[in-house]
Amino acid sequence: MNEIDLLRRIGVDPAICFGKPCVKGTRIWVSLLLDLMADGMTPEAILKEYPELATEDIRAALAYGAEMSRERFVEIPMETVG
Repeated sequence: MNEIDLLRRIGVDPAICFGKPCVKGTRIWVSLLLDLMADGMTPEAILKEYPELATEDIRAALAYGAEMSRERFVEIPMETVG
């Protein structure tokens, strides 16, 4: 899965989690996943704690964080519920 495909797994919806970037279909913030990994949690441990996630979701969070650290704009289309 390439970076573009990974980034498609991240969503921003003003009606979900105050519009913070989340793994699509969840309320799990990208920043939470990055914080967990920064604190030393392994991807395997994260998947055990959050079974609704897939390995690709963790990779997507890393890809998003990498893009943001380059100060690049990451275009994620706004979605609305309903």
